[in-house]
Amino acid sequence: MRTLIAPGRHRAGYHVALAVTTVVLTAIFVVPLVWVVLSAMKPAVELARVPPTVLPETWTPGTYAEAWDLMDLGRYFLNTIVVAVGVWAVQLAVDVPAAYALSRLKPVLGKGILGMMLLTLMMPAAVLLVPTYLTISDLGLLNNPLALWLLGAANAFTVFLLKRFFDQLPAEVLEAARIDGAGQFTLLWRIVLPLSRPILAVVSIFAVVAAWKDFIWPLLVFSDPARQTLSVALQRFAPDTPVNLLLAGLVLSSVPMIGLFLVFQRHVLAGLTAGSVKG
Repeated sequence: MRTLIAPGRHRAGYHVALAVTTVVLTAIFVVPLVWVVLSAMKPAVELARVPPTVLPETWTPGTYAEAWDLMDLGRYFLNTIVVAVGVWAVQLAVDVPAAYALSRLKPVLGKGILGMMLLTLMMPAAVLLVPTYLTISDLGLLNNPLALWLLGAANAFTVFLLKRFFDQLPAEVLEAARIDGAGQFTLLWRIVLPLSRPILAVVSIFAVVAAWKDFIWPLLVFSDPARQTLSVALQRFAPDTPVNLLLAGLVLSSVPMIGLFLVFQRHVLAGLTAGSVKG
């Protein structure tokens, strides 16, 4: 493998470059998160100070509990969990069979169908905003989480990832199961899904994170404040809430997704690399 600094000839330079790059990239992602966590524990007066303080002069960790109670974040956490879990379940229920059909059943015009699916990824989301909203309104799904579940059901990127993984599964295993009398549903349920746990973990993380942080669709669908998700509720509270409490709310809303990634990071990395090398 050729790199800008070859590890063989310039081992010291290679390790220095690798260390510097790792530190810089880590700082880019970690420093803003740490800054928000610390800023939430500063009094509002200290937050408004110029130049800002790096560490709080007055530590107020109780800000998090105060933000939770003031904005009733428990209700909005529950709303967001309902939306995210529903999107995840419906998306897998629709996209896994679709990807399996395109990969293993080889339907007529399958490549064309996949191409048209991928074409939707190139369309700006704003183009679909009005017609999709009108469709949801006509179906009477406003203020109903089913609207967001259905919107997340058909995801071209998820279908593509799953299909690519299914293409790499050993044909001998599937053929042996067919000889034993397994039908297509049995093949999918008993053979394909257990072998596909890495990629299923990846698409599950993508689906849950996308639903958790989604803003525009929950804003349009949930006009009832009691049904809104975290992202919409925090935006609604922003004008009348002290900055430190708002930052605490943002931190609390981020904790579940950070924890989810840390728990499943091994599966995510395995799923991203699985099937990338054929042979």
